[in-house]
Amino acid sequence: MKIFITGISGFIGYHLARKLFSQGHHVLGIDSYNSYYDVALKRARSGKLDELGIENIYGDLVGHSDRWFNKLKDVDAVIHLAGYAGIRHSLEHPKLYIDNNITGTQNLIDACVEHKINTVLYASSSSVMANNSLPSNEDEKLGPGLNPYAYSKIVNESQFKCSKIPINVGLRFFTVYGPWGRPDMALFDFTKNIIAGNPIQLFNNGDMVRDFTYVDDIVNGINILLQTSQKTPDKLEDIYCIGRGEKVMLMDFVDEIEKNLNRKAIRELVPMHPADTHTTWSDTTKLQKLGYKPTVSIAEGVENFVSWYKDYYRVN
Repeated sequence: MKIFITGISGFIGYHLARKLFSQGHHVLGIDSYNSYYDVALKRARSGKLDELGIENIYGDLVGHSDRWFNKLKDVDAVIHLAGYAGIRHSLEHPKLYIDNNITGTQNLIDACVEHKINTVLYASSSSVMANNSLPSNEDEKLGPGLNPYAYSKIVNESQFKCSKIPINVGLRFFTVYGPWGRPDMALFDFTKNIIAGNPIQLFNNGDMVRDFTYVDDIVNGINILLQTSQKTPDKLEDIYCIGRGEKVMLMDFVDEIEKNLNRKAIRELVPMHPADTHTTWSDTTKLQKLGYKPTVSIAEGVENFVSWYKDYYRVN
């Protein structure tokens, strides 16, 4: 298959590209290297893809550009992961999320329709189900959108439902973590600050619960849906939750980081952030019916991340 990934130098895009390439697919993609977090990390991921011979084009979906538009010719499937992430950041910069996540997505949809691309898998988020009953499943009503990031993903789901793309599947990710992860996410931020001897902020006085999902399990979930779209598309639903399906207390997660660093965190308990929800917890029943089964425990996942972090940043 010829597979086009938007946000290919992002956290999930990087791991997904490597997985699909290892299976013999022709993988290519675009990334705008936006400055929401350290561009050097994105460039480092891109360099690893270059070493494998995976084509990674600079491109911005907000503007129509032949640089990426023409690359969609003869593509069998698009996996749309590009966009601005970060729920807290979105409260301060909402227009970035409207322009990139909504307008950029519409530009991609229009391009896919023009190129007669049959299949698109696209990133959504657990945040679209905020304040629903738990565990979160795909049949629940959409939440209120507690921040611009969340409502941009709610709009994305509507955009694809209204599109003329025959097979379009939304991927509601739950708190993805692992090597090469995003610096704004808890695991990366906590590890960095514990090593530096700086305090870590624990919102809602540390009383937070997350369905932490290792990136390899996320990638396997996407791969299952991609293969199903090609072999038995009649079995597909329009939306899937991809998580581990376990509730993990934030304090227990911090304990695991401390164990792997052999250092104690300076824990600063702070009030609930207005963009946050207290608990995320996925019901992956639909995806399990297609063969999905997460395998990486929190202990193993945190150990893998800390090992990568020490190596990448040359920490003793």
